[in-house]
Amino acid sequence: MRPLLPLRIVVALLLSLGLAALLILILYLTDLGFAVWERLATAPTGFVVAYALLIALVAGGGGWLIWRLLAPSPAPPSAPPAPTAPPAEPELTARLETAAEQGVDVAELRAELDELARRRAAGRIVVALFGEVSAGKSSLIRALLPDAAVAVDVLGGTTRTVTQHTWTSPAGDALVLADVPGTNEAGGALDALARAEAERAHLVIYVCDGDLTRDQAAQLDALLALGKPLLLALNKTDRYSADERAQVEARLRERLAGRAELVGVQAGGSEEVLRVLPDGREEWLTRPRPAEVEALRAALRRQLDADPAALEQLRDLAVFSVLARRLERSVAAHRRERGDALVQGYARKAVFGALAAVGPGTDVLIQGYLGVAMLKDLCALYEVPAREVDLQRFVELASGHVKRNLNLLLALAGNVFKAFPGVGTVVGGMLHAVAYGLIFESLGRAVVRSLETRGELAAAPVLRLFEDDLREHLETRARRLAGLVVGRARGHDA
Repeated sequence: MRPLLPLRIVVALLLSLGLAALLILILYLTDLGFAVWERLATAPTGFVVAYALLIALVAGGGGWLIWRLLAPSPAPPSAPPAPTAPPAEPELTARLETAAEQGVDVAELRAELDELARRRAAGRIVVALFGEVSAGKSSLIRALLPDAAVAVDVLGGTTRTVTQHTWTSPAGDALVLADVPGTNEAGGALDALARAEAERAHLVIYVCDGDLTRDQAAQLDALLALGKPLLLALNKTDRYSADERAQVEARLRERLAGRAELVGVQAGGSEEVLRVLPDGREEWLTRPRPAEVEALRAALRRQLDADPAALEQLRDLAVFSVLARRLERSVAAHRRERGDALVQGYARKAVFGALAAVGPGTDVLIQGYLGVAMLKDLCALYEVPAREVDLQRFVELASGHVKRNLNLLLALAGNVFKAFPGVGTVVGGMLHAVAYGLIFESLGRAVVRSLETRGELAAAPVLRLFEDDLREHLETRARRLAGLVVGRARGHDA
């Protein structure tokens, strides 16, 4: 319907006035521009240049000011998360006991604490040597402690060994150099086991024979992250000229960035030389290469003599921190496994509940009760408090999503049953059984993901995850649940 005639007349008058004012403004600005142009044409060049600069300055400054006013304020830089302090031993022990009561396998973690206690009682300082196979760790140890007693410690669960070289000073102090297997040997579990030996040590020496490769740099960073003293030993320095050695050491110090001390060494070993005999004949001889390890020995002495109590504390904190992370991963894995078992159990109950429904609306009551019970059990598993009224409200919200998808799920269930010959007439209860099984699986998995990642039962994110999960592998899951229904219909539980 068109506006009334008087209103249209008023609008037309206002539009005419606006257009007239705009036209007058254009004419005025044009006249002003030509007038300025004519005056500038007769003005001195210096004045014209200064005038142009002034115009540019005003325009640029004004534009910058307007941009600053309209531009969104930058978000304040977020403060880096504070480092999590490793738990004290009593707290870690209490966590282990709690996890064990919940069914988590903590045998390996307890064994690690027992190993720590054994090393404390032994009162020996342990230095772990890392490095690739060809770096010369064993030769370096022999050069450092030529009179050390050698023992072999088998790494738990493998055939790999840690060779321990024990040296006792005249005063009775014991020092153990642990030769950890080379970091580039085959076997994915080796690195983890070698890292565990470094975690138990008081001090770590990383041996290299040149600039670090990408893998070596990553290994070094992982060792530095343990937070204990570390020495980087550049071995085979006799291969370099003075200038080459200075360049290699400069690159290594740049990589270290002050996080560890760099020491140049020559581990000894043997070398072949060409000997010219008096009669002019030549022969190759093998002779020992002199070792140069005093700089490394002095660096070790400085680290070990600085504060022995601090070394013990750093070693213990490294072990506690690593064990705490391993415990968290074990608990998370246990909860995921237990959560999946709970979800599958409730999905089966939902299937059989739908089959047992005897009247219209009965299945809704059954599934509502089961839904609240499943949420209770999952929240208890993840130690998340949940009130009964909140769980019931959540189930009500989920019911709205169920209604939007129920027809699709029923159609899918009907199609899946065609793959089971000889079933006979597929009644509505059988279709609903498969549909509710799919719903409980998806809802339970969404709840588990929310509890695991958020630590709470957040309704909106869970329902979004629920909708997404309802679209994943539906036919495969429906066929499995249909097999369960057919087995029950034929008189046995699939």
